[in-house]
Amino acid sequence: MTESRYAVIEAQGLQYRVAKEEEHILPHMGVEPGQEVTFDRVLLIADGKGIKVGQPVIEGASVKVQVLGTERGPKIQVGVYKRRKKYRRKIGYRDTLTRVKILDIRG
Repeated sequence: MTESRYAVIEAQGLQYRVAKEEEHILPHMGVEPGQEVTFDRVLLIADGKGIKVGQPVIEGASVKVQVLGTERGPKIQVGVYKRRKKYRRKIGYRDTLTRVKILDIRG
């Protein structure tokens, strides 16, 4: 039986729709793998019975996640160019990301 309970949380300024046992990639949190983190900013909780919407958050609700590890995002290449000056530079950037697994949705 699949559980249709899900929540919308705010994590590091971004909103994510999460359900139990899902894995998500968040911006770098600076937490060691294996640790558990609780997000208190729950904006919406939905299950088979109905939907609870916070104004802006639901009081007493939380989502517990376990940090699985850190990853590197895709490389973004930026080109800098100044016309008529023979100036060209190519700059690369990769963001550090954190992979988490949703353990529990309370509220």
